Amino acid sequence: MKMSMSVGMRLEQRMKLAPRMIQSMEVLQLPLLALQEKIEAELNSNPVLEQVEPTVEDGADTISQNESEPSENFDERELVVQDDSNNAEDFQRLDNIGYDEDGYNDYMGRANYQIRRGSGDPDKKLEAIANTAALERSLNDLLIEQWRLIEADDLIKEAGDQIINYIDEKGYLTVRLEQLHNKDKHKFTTEHLYKALELIHRLEPSGVGARDVQECFLIQMSQFAEDMSFEIRMVSDHWEELLENRLPQIAKKMKCTLDQLNAAITHMSKLDTSPGLLVGRSNNYPITADVIVEPNEDNTGYIVQLADARIPALRVNDFYSVMSKNRKIDTKTREFLQQNIRSAQWLMDAIEQRKSTLLKVASAVVKHQVEFFDKGRLFLKPLPMAVVADEVGVHIATVSRAVAAKYIQCSAGVLPLRGFFSGGMESDDGRQQSWDAVREKMKLVIDAEDKSKPLNDDDIRLKLEEMGAGKIARRTVAKYRKLMNIPTARFRKKY
Repeated sequence: MKMSMSVGMRLEQRMKLAPRMIQSMEVLQLPLLALQEKIEAELNSNPVLEQVEPTVEDGADTISQNESEPSENFDERELVVQDDSNNAEDFQRLDNIGYDEDGYNDYMGRANYQIRRGSGDPDKKLEAIANTAALERSLNDLLIEQWRLIEADDLIKEAGDQIINYIDEKGYLTVRLEQLHNKDKHKFTTEHLYKALELIHRLEPSGVGARDVQECFLIQMSQFAEDMSFEIRMVSDHWEELLENRLPQIAKKMKCTLDQLNAAITHMSKLDTSPGLLVGRSNNYPITADVIVEPNEDNTGYIVQLADARIPALRVNDFYSVMSKNRKIDTKTREFLQQNIRSAQWLMDAIEQRKSTLLKVASAVVKHQVEFFDKGRLFLKPLPMAVVADEVGVHIATVSRAVAAKYIQCSAGVLPLRGFFSGGMESDDGRQQSWDAVREKMKLVIDAEDKSKPLNDDDIRLKLEEMGAGKIARRTVAKYRKLMNIPTARFRKKY
């Protein structure tokens, strides 16, 4: 078989994303806080990009001409005591110092000062250290710190160190004690491990080192300030029945009333099922609204505006812009400046395009969901992204990026913008309602039920039909109930 090489030409079309388009999509998808971080990083890395400082109104932060010049009024004249007069006016000025028409005031507090700023640049490292949040202690660090203060034998202390390393972030021991015993590596025995675990149960937070929820409750109740002997007996002897909500059987075995059991369960609500989460770094990240929706002055509509006050205004430095066009500058320097100017211009264009697209999408959402803003979640309509994309004139993927991780601030609170896009169904009266509205109606039905005779999923379905929600399958009710973390009727029953 003969092999040969040849040269040919072929004409074809390919879709290729330019760097400018990639940056535009990336900026569009960023939430407000992430966009601020990106702008700050670009300001630090791009020498031609600079922030436009906000203009200050005349006279706002400056001293007026009358204040800056020496005044010859009564209070600022030079004090001269003469022998040929009684100097009544001068002594009156001394009495007036430190007093105002309200009775008294610090005279120095009424003076105007002009702060003298240092000419040197601030130390970036010191600023970074000052703005860095202090690291919080983890649960493991807190337990080790307390364990060092415990007085016990060396083998028990060594066994305790081993146990603490296997306590998870919720405060539970994740392995069996027998698994920690290795006579080839450690000298302590299983008995030392059990004794060490008893001491660890006395550490803070209360309930740490438990192997299950039952043991966690027992540890906390034994250390509780109030008497919980009745609750300890109930959890120790009837834990499985308590989980199954079989209170009548528990009352019969403990020879007590249902009211006593309900009071004990209410008392136990003060306990924590995950004591370890009380310690350590919190992952509650801040949420900042990207869009603000407010009613008009005449309450006939809504004003949609971007919350972009924190986004700094950017521009290209004029000096570098002129320098990049100067032929007297060497080619390498001009290419470097031109490249950075292009990058800065792309970023500014991407930010402006983000503002325009986000405002158009948010305005379209408010237009379609105006009943939600007027009346609440029960009137949320199904809204596919394709509808908004056609109305705005962009691709559906652009709408998806525009609403990703974005939040809208309105009278109902700060809500995710993506939550306004959902499927739905048609109610009995022909109105379109989203699945979120159906779930809200389901929540109202369950909240209004008789807790002594809670509704099952079939009963909830019938109630929703009476409310005009339309024909809903029983499995749909069960699915939404699970998504809303609502237990079944047997566990909702109150005795």
